Amino acid sequence: MEIKVYKDKNEVAQQFSAYFAKMVEGKSEFHVALSGGSTPKIVFDVLAEEFSSKIEWDRIHFYWGDERCVPPTDNESNYKMTVDHLFSKIDVPEQNIHRVLGENDPVSEAMRYSNLLEINLDKVNAIPQFDLVILGMGDDGHTASIFPHEIELWNSEDHCVVATHPDSGQKRVSINGKVINAAKEVAFLVTGAGKAEKTNAIIKKTEGSEAYPASLVNPNSGNLVWFMDEDAASGQH
Repeated sequence: MEIKVYKDKNEVAQQFSAYFAKMVEGKSEFHVALSGGSTPKIVFDVLAEEFSSKIEWDRIHFYWGDERCVPPTDNESNYKMTVDHLFSKIDVPEQNIHRVLGENDPVSEAMRYSNLLEINLDKVNAIPQFDLVILGMGDDGHTASIFPHEIELWNSEDHCVVATHPDSGQKRVSINGKVINAAKEVAFLVTGAGKAEKTNAIIKKTEGSEAYPASLVNPNSGNLVWFMDEDAASGQH
């Protein structure tokens, strides 16, 4: 586990973008699972503004670790956010963008996306393997859309699951924990003081921390990197 702490979320976005550019450099093909949320939004802005001509976008295939079950035009859509902040500003082939069809029936869409990952990705022990999975973490310790009240979905037989937001009841399609932990590299983007208590518990493995899905992220053979701002890391000292 590697922990990188930066001054604020803007510096996190800058440093993560540079790390991402370096990671994809020289690769003939690169498969990445994106995250939604406020920090990735800033990352996408930085990538679009500063790396649009420095990265060979046609070699990168984009997927989502989770998606809300809404149409692609909805402001809640992680796909729409990525289009607005990144795809609309760079030259990326349409066939490289593999979105979760949030407007479809969640159960059948989870099955379709599972099959897509099976077809497109190399497999390790029958689990599709991403080159990079980007994750956020909620104040409740959830990651992707695996929430504490549904932590059993982490080890689901299916590569993709249908999750339910604990407050809104909104359905979401999410990759499961096996797919996350099969990745060659997993990067957490965590910013804000609201995350400090959970990041501290997870990184230090304090008693009870295993109730947080984010604590179960432990790549089988890959790297785990935390990108945090000082606020989110404030519990570490």
